[in-house]
Amino acid sequence: MGQSIAMSVQQHSELELLGIWQRGQDLNELVAAADVVIDFSLPEGTELVLETVVRHGKPLVCGVSGLNERQLAQLVGASREVPLLFDRNMSLGIAILERSVQEAAASLGADFAVQVSEVHHVHKKDAPSGTALKLGEAIASSRGETGTGAVQFEVKRRGEVPGDHEVTMTSTTERLTFAHSVTTRQVFVDGALAAAAWIIGKAPGRYSMQDVLFSHPNS
Repeated sequence: MGQSIAMSVQQHSELELLGIWQRGQDLNELVAAADVVIDFSLPEGTELVLETVVRHGKPLVCGVSGLNERQLAQLVGASREVPLLFDRNMSLGIAILERSVQEAAASLGADFAVQVSEVHHVHKKDAPSGTALKLGEAIASSRGETGTGAVQFEVKRRGEVPGDHEVTMTSTTERLTFAHSVTTRQVFVDGALAAAAWIIGKAPGRYSMQDVLFSHPNS
């Protein structure tokens, strides 16, 4: 993702690549000089990134999945100090899907059983995927449920699939299906760069791709 983002920055006239951080390098120097930071490292690296952006008061776009409860708590704490956009999936299409399933689940209620199915490449470590959990959490919250216990997850790992997600809502008389497929990982790069351009100048707080898509341009 880092290399893909670096190659794609030149397509965004409002962005300029300052540098790419790798383990062993001075992250403080890089963050201090940046206007916005994009993090697609690993959970352990994100801990250091969060500490550093808070130290220097810089906005952060974080697309790291697999964060544990402690790391998520650190992320929430950082968002009180700096503008922080965290999303398990940077795809604009997934943001639309998330809003759609939220509205559908809120309208249909608990009479409809919900299943979130996902297929990813065999190298993916977390299961269910962060996006599947994100969709399940959105559905649960829209129905006033705590946790995703009422949502069934189906996980498959196959070949080099970038990411397929399907949400089905089923009653005794009908079935409603929402689906999204990624054809190239470039979609995550494009979303991250759109988020980076959007978050500059925002007030401290926790944001998501929903905000990038649906908030007022001047908010």
